[in-house]
Formats: sequence, C-alpha cells, structure tokens
Amino acid sequence: MATPVSVVMPVLEEERYLEPAVRRVLEQEYDGEIEIVLALGPSADRTHEIAEALAESDPRIVLVENPTGRTPQGLNAAIAVTSHPYIVRVDAHGELPPGYIREVVRLLDTTGAANVGGMMRVEGDSDFGRAVAVAMSSPLGIGGSKFHVGGEPGPARTVYLGAFRREVLDELGGFDEHFVRAQDWELNYRIRQAGHTIWFTPHLAVTYRPRRDFAALRKQFFGSGQWRRQIVAAYPESASFRYLAAPVVTAIVALGTLLGVLGVAGTTLEIPYAWLLIAGFAAPLGYAVGVMGASVAIGRGLPSRSRLLLPFVMMTMHLSWGSGFLRSIPRSQRRPAPVQDRYAPRHLADAA
Repeated sequence: MATPVSVVMPVLEEERYLEPAVRRVLEQEYDGEIEIVLALGPSADRTHEIAEALAESDPRIVLVENPTGRTPQGLNAAIAVTSHPYIVRVDAHGELPPGYIREVVRLLDTTGAANVGGMMRVEGDSDFGRAVAVAMSSPLGIGGSKFHVGGEPGPARTVYLGAFRREVLDELGGFDEHFVRAQDWELNYRIRQAGHTIWFTPHLAVTYRPRRDFAALRKQFFGSGQWRRQIVAAYPESASFRYLAAPVVTAIVALGTLLGVLGVAGTTLEIPYAWLLIAGFAAPLGYAVGVMGASVAIGRGLPSRSRLLLPFVMMTMHLSWGSGFLRSIPRSQRRPAPVQDRYAPRHLADAA
C-alpha cells in the first residue's frame, strides 16, 4: 500500500471553483488512502452549502471551521485534524492534474525532501483572465521564480502549494499565522533554515484561476506587496533585487509624476525654471513605453482584446505590488520584534 495522504484546503468565497477542485482530488489515481479536510471560512456565498453536500457524498471529506477566514489559520486547523504522514496542500480555486498525488509521494519517498511541489499553471477563462495568465507566467510580469516560469528539477527556494512531511510541519510549528499572505514562502524559508530540502519539479503543474477584474487584481497584488515587506522585515537576509525592483520602480514613477505635475503647475504660475520639473514625466512615460514593448513580446498568440489589456494588467501588478511593499501593513499589525525572537514553534494540535 502507498503512504496515506491528507489533503488540506482552506476555503473562503469559492462557490465557483470548490466543487471542481475537490472532484479533481477525488479523481486522483492513487493506491493509498486519501482524506480531504476543508477549512471553511465565513463565506457569504454558497460555499458552505457546496462543502456540506460534498462531505455528505463522500466520507473521505471532512469539514472544519476557520472563523478567521485567513489562509494560515485554515491550513493549521485542517492539518491539526489529520493523521497521515504526508500532507498535500490544495487551493479551492486550483485543480490538480491527473497523477499529482502519486508523483509528489514518489518524490517525497525518493528525494528525502521535506516539501515537494511544481508550477502554478495560470489559466484564465476570459479576455482579462488570459491577459493575467500571461503576465503571471512571465519573468517580465511577476519575476523569475521557478514555480511561475519553470526550470530544472531540483532543490528550490519555494514551490507552488506543496506536499509536506508531517513530522517537519510538527517540528517547525506549521504555518506562521501572523503572515496573512506569503505564509507559504515563510514556511519554506524556515524549512530550508532547519536543514531540510524543498524540491521543485516542472512537470507538476496545478491549474490556478486568476482574479477576474482590475479591482480584484489590484487588491491581491497590493496585499502581496504589503506582506512581502513583512517577510523582508522578519528575515532581512532574504531581500533580493527581484523583491525590491517593483517598489523601486513604483517610487520612481510616483516621484517623476509628482515632479511633472509640479512643473506644469509652476509653469502656469510663471515660477522661474519650474518648466524643468516637467522632465519628471519621463519616468512614468518611459515605464509605460517599456511595459508596452514587453507586452508585445510576451502577448503573441493572445486574442486581440487580451493583448490590449495586457500592458494595463502588468502595470497594475507591478505598481500595486510596489505600493503595497512601500506602504507595508498598518503599524498596529506589525510584530514589535523580529520573527526569530518572537516566534515559538508550537505543535499543530494546538490549532485544533
């Protein structure tokens, strides 16, 4: 018999995608036992109704409450009620490919890694979604992480979702519930610092459904930037050019725009030499031209409307992420001391 596996899934406002996500898990061809634990946040749509129907239809599906609705709390609550030695994380708006669980178990067994995962395959079902999919799969849109753009199989800094050894999660205390976003990166960082391996394989690609409009995309990336700032604050040694590029560009674009506006205003008021400040507009204009050129390069093959949307999608991603990083989270929500001084790992059973 293959090693028993527990699949954990945090769920919030997922009436559109929850059932197909769960069905893809149930359809996995795997010789071992599989259980699925759904951690249900306080959804305002039909998510609870759908989850309850799924649980009634299959005894392998277990429901637990996640009153906060936050991802790390949901993951810890789900893991706490499982008992199997391998834990596979799945998102409620993602779909596992056939053979996924069998392959991650094989890699956990053969590599000795603490966490195994693959790529995020972003698939949009609208013109906007297809533009987001291209941007999120390109180094020009979201950076060069292997789980976004691919790479050779082997040790990596992080992976998408992941399949974990339970004893390692117990050893490290699971997901740090302070990190509303980026909790997966933070956990993988601690896994590597503890001497364990994160293993990436490109042929494991999980379908991800992107946000469906500019407002939702802006909110997503602004929040991601805010919490990435907290990662850097907690672990300064993890800062890299890839994380700092978007906030630097955002600051330059904002400063250039401000100087340009002041130059126009000063020229109107006939302030001497104010016209020199109008040169500040070169920063936002240069950035926009660069993004449009990049969009032409990576947008080949997209429908015409998606190609038109692509540069605006990329600018929304860059500038929202950069703005979030520069602003950070509210001071009242920040930790008063570095994570290394304050975070005491706890046993996952405490989350039950």
